[in-house]
Amino acid sequence: MDGLLAAKENGKRQWMYPLVRKGRFYKWRSWLSYFYLIFFFAGPFLRINGQPLLLLNVIDRQFVLLGQVFWPQDIFLFMLASLVFLVCVVIFTIAFGRIFCGWICPQTIFMEMVFRKIEIWIEGDANKRKKLDAGAWTREKIIKKTAKHALFVLVSFLIANTFLAYIIGSESLVKIIVEPVTAHWVGFISIWVFTIVFYLIYSQVRELVCTLICPYGRLQSVLIDEHTLVVAYDDVRGEPRGKLSRNADPFNLKGDCVDCSLCVAVCPTGIDIRKGTQIECINCTACIDACDQVMDKIGKPRNLIGYFSENMIRLKEKPSFTGRMMGYTAVITVLVAVLGYFIFSRSDMDITVMRSAGMLYQQQPGGYISNIYNAEIINKTNQDRVIRIGADDPAVKISYIQSPGPVAKGGSAKTVFFVMLPASKIHTAKTTIKLNLLLGGKVVQSVKTNFIAPTND
Repeated sequence: MDGLLAAKENGKRQWMYPLVRKGRFYKWRSWLSYFYLIFFFAGPFLRINGQPLLLLNVIDRQFVLLGQVFWPQDIFLFMLASLVFLVCVVIFTIAFGRIFCGWICPQTIFMEMVFRKIEIWIEGDANKRKKLDAGAWTREKIIKKTAKHALFVLVSFLIANTFLAYIIGSESLVKIIVEPVTAHWVGFISIWVFTIVFYLIYSQVRELVCTLICPYGRLQSVLIDEHTLVVAYDDVRGEPRGKLSRNADPFNLKGDCVDCSLCVAVCPTGIDIRKGTQIECINCTACIDACDQVMDKIGKPRNLIGYFSENMIRLKEKPSFTGRMMGYTAVITVLVAVLGYFIFSRSDMDITVMRSAGMLYQQQPGGYISNIYNAEIINKTNQDRVIRIGADDPAVKISYIQSPGPVAKGGSAKTVFFVMLPASKIHTAKTTIKLNLLLGGKVVQSVKTNFIAPTND
């Protein structure tokens, strides 16, 4: 039957029992998954300059990427990064189809490289699992099912804790673990909600995430073309398929496919790759490993199923970098360059200064002329900051009407102040002055503004 939506005569969902064939691609995927799992579970505890490697704190509207702290004030960077990501997804899919799903997607890695292996370890291979599910509830079945689902819950619990750490931070997670439950009811409930969700996904929903829920599979069918590299069956070489025969008819030439259906048996979504590219295919390469092993046994070349584009099969073309892919690559290069510029030129503190509207200059004692200014100071760091405003010209004095006080992390503060300039230094109606935002005596941001005053000329 084709796809996970294939049904039995009673209309129920057909459960998948994919075989596992450990070929070269399976080994590469395994090593990649080990690296991913180590990185995933260690990620919340890794630090760069005292900041987490990755933090997506939606509650406090704080985001950290590679040690860089981003706040709602950086929304334009988020929008630009999202645009870059979407364009990258498009060009990657145009070039390589749905390979992300089979090799990098967390859903596939956890399902096939963690939960599936636990299932095989406890219940056996595909045939044994199918027989166990179809059989009566014996003592052996109860023990195996209980052990499997207990481990599923335990792994889901670990994933839930790690996932929550990416949201609230590892420090907050440790507090939830070591401190009384009554002090962290919300966190405690969140952990178990995530645990239940992950458990249901990997024990019940499974491949439906890839074939029904995730929109990426539908997007793939729109973006791929005859140049896209996907996991495909070389029907030119494989057809007409047929069983091997010792007394082969020389006038009835068959293709290399021996119709063993092993490529279907190993597919985690249950499709028949020989029927062409299908949206349920996640490019996991399980069918390539299975087919290569069969080809080795019958003395035929490998890659009857492999990474092909339609033109590679039909026209015997080599993989090419098409004009459309070049265009998308150019767009990505520009977007990444712009995003990089804004990120690396971004200041930890920002100040916006405006002269009070409708207010003229004032005469001050000691021969000074003053203007009133309003300023907003934004703190983009992860610590409270005490700042002050100073002028580049030592002759200029600053007198606060409303002091900014400490500026909270990720917050902002407003201040109102006089800028006083000696009348003897004023020669035009508008004088440009430079104001500095000072943190511990260090200039972190500078702005220029106009100073209005009568002239002495």
